[in-house]
Amino acid sequence: MKNLQRPTYSFLVLVIGLIIINTILARAAVLISPSGTTGVAWGYFAIAFMIVFTLWFGAYGAIAAYIGGFLGAGVLSGISPEVSLYWSLSNLWQVLIPLVAFRVFEADVGIENRRDLFHLILFGVILNNVVGAAWGAITMAVGSVIEPSQIMSVFTPWLLGNMIITIIIVLPVLHYYTPSIRKSKVFVRNYWD
Repeated sequence: MKNLQRPTYSFLVLVIGLIIINTILARAAVLISPSGTTGVAWGYFAIAFMIVFTLWFGAYGAIAAYIGGFLGAGVLSGISPEVSLYWSLSNLWQVLIPLVAFRVFEADVGIENRRDLFHLILFGVILNNVVGAAWGAITMAVGSVIEPSQIMSVFTPWLLGNMIITIIIVLPVLHYYTPSIRKSKVFVRNYWD
């Protein structure tokens, strides 16, 4: 009988690779489109790829999104490691919400029909970005990165920028590349699969 279990090291390599990619993307996004607020980008394109990676690679992608955001948008952008620990959870919420929704509602990450598209828009564009932007803006105020009076001026562009970026990038990437990724040995059908 053939061993169906994949080697653990392949997922370790995957997570390390995704952490590196997410860190570079997060740092690049903050450098390319700075908002004037430390660690925040008007067009944080990194989150779109973090969502895609998490939908393809399950919880491994979510771990990499958190660490990549912690390093790339947080620490390397000048936010203290202490604040980055809880501030970077915004990336985690933004990728976990669509992951859980797609698994619970059994939506296809290849976005094959209107139902899949509905789940992507509701959970991968709107709800996740509302939660992430709110968490990020509020925790920046808690961590004294911004003044409490600046929460809405950080929340609004964070939300709108991420919503636009995610619909532009996530939808076509999932639709066109999921069939190829699904054939790989590291594609995760559940959370850890």
